Amino acid sequence: MTDISRRGFVKGATAAIATGVGVGLSNGGINFLYPKEAFANEDSPIEKKYSYCDMCNHVPKCGIIASVRENKIVRVESRDKYPSTPLCAKGIASLQELYDPHRLTVPMIRTNTKDASAAEWKQISWDEAYATIAEKLNGVKQRHGADAVLFFCGDPKEPRGAMQRLATLFGSSSYGTESSVCAAASWMCAQMVFGQNSMGENPSDKSASCLVWSLNAAWSQPNRYGVLYRQKERGCKFVVVDPRITPTVTGLADIHLQLRPGSDGALAAGFINQLIVQDLIDKDFVETWTHGFEELKTYVASFTPEKVEEITWVEAAKLVEAARLIGENKPGTLLTSSKGGCHTTNVGHFQRAVFMIPALLGNLDVPGGLPLGPGLPFDYAASTKAFQLEDVYEAEGFQQRRHDREDFPVWAKYYKMMQTVKLPEYVEQGKIRAGVLLGVNSMMWPNTPLYKKAIRDLEFSVAIDYYLRPVTHDLVDMVLPAAMCYERSAAFAIFGRKIFLREPVVTPAGEAREDWRIILEIGTALGYGEQCFNGNVDAALEELLATTRLGITLADLRANPQGFEVPGGNKDPKKYEAGGLRPDKQPGFNTPTGKVELKSRVLEDLGFEGLPVYEEPLHGPLSADFKDYPLILNTGSRLPYYTHSKLRDLPWLNQFMPEPVVRLSPQDAHARGLNQGDAARVFNHQGEVTMKVEITNMVLPGVVDIFHGWQQADINLLTTRDFDPISGFPPFSNGLCEVAKV
Repeated sequence: MTDISRRGFVKGATAAIATGVGVGLSNGGINFLYPKEAFANEDSPIEKKYSYCDMCNHVPKCGIIASVRENKIVRVESRDKYPSTPLCAKGIASLQELYDPHRLTVPMIRTNTKDASAAEWKQISWDEAYATIAEKLNGVKQRHGADAVLFFCGDPKEPRGAMQRLATLFGSSSYGTESSVCAAASWMCAQMVFGQNSMGENPSDKSASCLVWSLNAAWSQPNRYGVLYRQKERGCKFVVVDPRITPTVTGLADIHLQLRPGSDGALAAGFINQLIVQDLIDKDFVETWTHGFEELKTYVASFTPEKVEEITWVEAAKLVEAARLIGENKPGTLLTSSKGGCHTTNVGHFQRAVFMIPALLGNLDVPGGLPLGPGLPFDYAASTKAFQLEDVYEAEGFQQRRHDREDFPVWAKYYKMMQTVKLPEYVEQGKIRAGVLLGVNSMMWPNTPLYKKAIRDLEFSVAIDYYLRPVTHDLVDMVLPAAMCYERSAAFAIFGRKIFLREPVVTPAGEAREDWRIILEIGTALGYGEQCFNGNVDAALEELLATTRLGITLADLRANPQGFEVPGGNKDPKKYEAGGLRPDKQPGFNTPTGKVELKSRVLEDLGFEGLPVYEEPLHGPLSADFKDYPLILNTGSRLPYYTHSKLRDLPWLNQFMPEPVVRLSPQDAHARGLNQGDAARVFNHQGEVTMKVEITNMVLPGVVDIFHGWQQADINLLTTRDFDPISGFPPFSNGLCEVAKV
């Protein structure tokens, strides 16, 4: 059990400060001192309260026991008998974020124009803030229509249900989330193949194998890695696909397929080819329950091990062996991620091919395989379609007015959220003129300056955040202070059929308010008081629960602090045989053909190739600019102590990587005269950043690995806007660059 006291925590933070590793809002050193309000009398009684952590961007919601004295948390512990545990370094450091003296705790409005080099701010009241927001947004709506206002949720994901409800009430189809460059490409590809969102599933005690495609759980999801390692010890076989030699590779992989970034589609096609050639597929399942097998078989026939090696750099013999290992050890499961291959120009095809692998092996919805079937009627952010008013969205023709409908028709078919990667174009064309921006970072998109200009050019924008972040907030008109994890309730944590209610552990700092309350109060100010419950979060959550039709109330959840188990659920295998996967209750899968679609009917109907065709990156080893920029730029992976750009101000975490680094192989470093710790320029035709060199065998020769989110070295300055036409996703993982000593 992790047990961190205030005294030990402060000692750790003080030690970090003494070594000069604290990083402040301006990316320089700061004196990180706790305000006196953070400390409690040690003689006062302690109350234990339950919560869950959100430091990893909404998931995995690891359980916390908080020891509270005088409305102050003095200790955090991992929660026993909870589905996601133990706490990692980020969860332990959550206290340092909670009591960070640099937090934003009052509403602020800009006092100078947005063409100034830096914003100037003054404090205002919440009433003044809401009145201004209502005046500005309703004014834009009156002049340009409701769709000209963007309602956007970044980090955290929890308020998505409330924000989508607000956007629909306002009449705007311009609702977006950070999933438009994160996980949603994987979900969409799974839907196209077998009709259900998925990023895979952990192996169970009945799983004989697991294919892990571009997921480094040891760093990004340490709680999950523990589960995987226990299955490894039990005897489960693992094939891990990753361009790097990660801790997940060294800890789990029986076979590691170390591919060139951006070549995932060729590797997936070659993998499928080997399953067919080696006679490993489930012929009965394929014949009965798949659509397009013969066409797929013909297409992948050219992806021989030798051709795949030429394209991907994966040894032919390893591919043959990996297919045999997964094919002979059934049932097996699959794990993918929102990283790696998702961030390529070929993701809409390649990721479908990956999801076809368990289908071809007959591993769908069998014990030990990839489970399918309707769970509780909540979405990824613990909301429901009914609460989000999706019936209103459909009835009033929002879909036909969407700005992204022509740019990304497949995305628009599957999601009620706008694909935001063309925000600069929509602002320049006058389609988007104002925004409510919750947890938004201007560096999250490719070619950052274009998005910074787009946000700056909005007639009015209000941000909701924990801090004043100049990189984004210098571009907006108002910033509202959000309550942090321990200070808010919504939304629920859901594991299978078990629901956990999180309630505030302490009161919010200063005038901060929880995201749900802020959104509902904005809605009330805009004239939708009844539909926004006049800002009452409990009333909104009661309505959300009512829309599930499960007969659950907040009282039920409060009466069960160790989780409320919803009765029922269909755990039968092969539910597709009995109509358990389709809304019409007919046998089959929830796809246009009623089968696993190896050739997508949706894509064909929208003018795309239905087979999972492989295409080279626009900027890769075969492109003309490779001679000038001969290193593949692989960015965007996670670290065990940061989540995207978050948490870099916390000394307890910042000490592990206080500065941005570029990772190169020894061969590439030697060829450029680079030594460990050198300052180096990383550049391409779009720009350059300066980072410290880290020489490691972790990365392939010819590839550099860079973590994103550093304001002083924003790697997305170098990312091109070559969007996958199916998902709209940018190529964070397969660009080109060169590295040279400063």
